[in-house]
Amino acid sequence: MTTSSGTASRVIAARVLDAVLHRGRSLKGEFAKALPTLDDPRDRALVEAICFAALRERTRYAAALDAWLAKPLGARDNPVRALLYVGFAQVDAMDLPAHAAVDATVEAARALGRLHQAGMVNALLRRALREGLPKADPARNWPDWLLAEVRADWPARTDAILDASAAAAPLWLRANRRATTRDAYRERLREAGIDATVDDVLSDALRLADSMAVADLPGFVDGQVSVQDGSAQAVADALAPPSGARVLDACAAPGGKAAHLLERDPSLRLIALDVDARRLRRTEETLRRVGADGHVVLKAVDASDLATWWDGTPLDAVLIDAPCSATGIVRRQPDILLHRKPADIDALVDTQAQLLDALWPVLVPGGVLVYATCSILRRENAGQVEAFLARTPDAVAEPLDERFGHADGPGRQRLPGEGGMDGFFYARLRKRMS
Repeated sequence: MTTSSGTASRVIAARVLDAVLHRGRSLKGEFAKALPTLDDPRDRALVEAICFAALRERTRYAAALDAWLAKPLGARDNPVRALLYVGFAQVDAMDLPAHAAVDATVEAARALGRLHQAGMVNALLRRALREGLPKADPARNWPDWLLAEVRADWPARTDAILDASAAAAPLWLRANRRATTRDAYRERLREAGIDATVDDVLSDALRLADSMAVADLPGFVDGQVSVQDGSAQAVADALAPPSGARVLDACAAPGGKAAHLLERDPSLRLIALDVDARRLRRTEETLRRVGADGHVVLKAVDASDLATWWDGTPLDAVLIDAPCSATGIVRRQPDILLHRKPADIDALVDTQAQLLDALWPVLVPGGVLVYATCSILRRENAGQVEAFLARTPDAVAEPLDERFGHADGPGRQRLPGEGGMDGFFYARLRKRMS
């Protein structure tokens, strides 16, 4: 039997969701395996959109199934549960044409070997169309322990954080100064029928209201543009190394920040490290695409193990884009709320402290270290830096301005959705002169 591309897309979306929801798999990892099996970029974009919508709304969809099914679906029915979420996402959050969405999803049930449940899928999707689904409550997506921490850290802003984290993110682009200008690239987008806005604060950034396939971006393959959220682009402004500086990017993968620094100043002597060799290869690919691969030394090592990479010559600037809870980018990685555990945060806080302590000695007196995370948890951010300053007499925090978000202890915190950006923390530390 021949499967249409529409049916195949729903089958793949259901398999991705089943792995993420029921087997603890990473959404990014499942996409990496599944999306290349679809030839048409429009089908790949549809799968991504369905999965994001279904994960953002999963508690609503679970509530609908609990209310509408006389007998709950068991573990053996996890694939069809995932497929129902696929269907609900199409007729609810995505508002796709009902006839096509229902028919393709019912056909996907058959393609998944669930012929005996195709009628149930059809009936439930049509009921969703008639009656609608339960009202959204973004708080229900967050595990209790993590929600309590967010409420404690940001009591006046919790609702806004939850709402922004449940919304679809815009597509942020970074024009490559080595190949074009932001204004020239914006005109190229306009000629392609793509509307983009610019940001007064971020000199290389453009923002698209609607997502699109990266491969469809004019000049992407040629390195004229990269995809990078505005908050991540601001890291280059926080670091602002002098021309020709020796710079360390300690946790470099997948390479966006290293590429941005070199696009701005090819004279930098950059060392890019990452403990994950596979992800460091992605960094190398990124740098090659934007024409910056000849200006950097890459090593797959643990940055805190100085003996594996440092030659003893002090560096002018260090960037620690630290491993973190990623609670500021839930809108881009909704599976974070499924997989994160309290012990994970404890381990991450320890790792962050180890990186700060290990890398401070490599800085030249007068040098600058920027500590950044995509977290909104204070113990990973302001609290982490305050503790470091307390135990490091020659470290002093330099103030960053309101471009980087709310003042929070020795740094700045942008919360999810503010300025259309992801949640991000920045602290700029200078080593005192001897």
